[in-house]
Amino acid sequence: MAGIPLPAELRIEQVPYTHPDARFLDEEVQAEYVVRYGTPDRTRMDPSEFETPDGAFYVGYRDDQPVIMGGWRFRPDVTRLDSQSAVEVKRMYVAPAARRGGLARLMLAHLEATARTAGADVIILETGTAQPEAMALYESAGYQRVDPFGYYRDHPSNRCYGRLLGASEV
Repeated sequence: MAGIPLPAELRIEQVPYTHPDARFLDEEVQAEYVVRYGTPDRTRMDPSEFETPDGAFYVGYRDDQPVIMGGWRFRPDVTRLDSQSAVEVKRMYVAPAARRGGLARLMLAHLEATARTAGADVIILETGTAQPEAMALYESAGYQRVDPFGYYRDHPSNRCYGRLLGASEV
């Protein structure tokens, strides 16, 4: 990951969305959604959307344990911020034991850099009001609110964000 220094103890690998470590972390985040929202995320997730050239999925490891994940997929059906080529961030999650160490910011920067390299000019995402720490991260990273999209676009807790991806910010 050129230009983004990683802590020595963190290793980020591109993996299929169906990889056992991605599935493990996805089960954790789904359990967290149940606690925060009362239900798992019902957004349709086709694993092929996270395969090159349509997208990418990553797992971060600390001491060979999966502690963070995130991916992006091209969304030609969603235009925000005058995008020509938007990608959507999905399933960004940090395991509870690894939180508060800056890993989410590192993964977000990694997703931005890899999406930019793949040709994206805008990155979009959706989160919800029951995740104030996620909203704070995105806002502090220069994301701005955009019109709702996605499965939960009409839900009152839905919050959608977007950011232009400059030519080379890393």
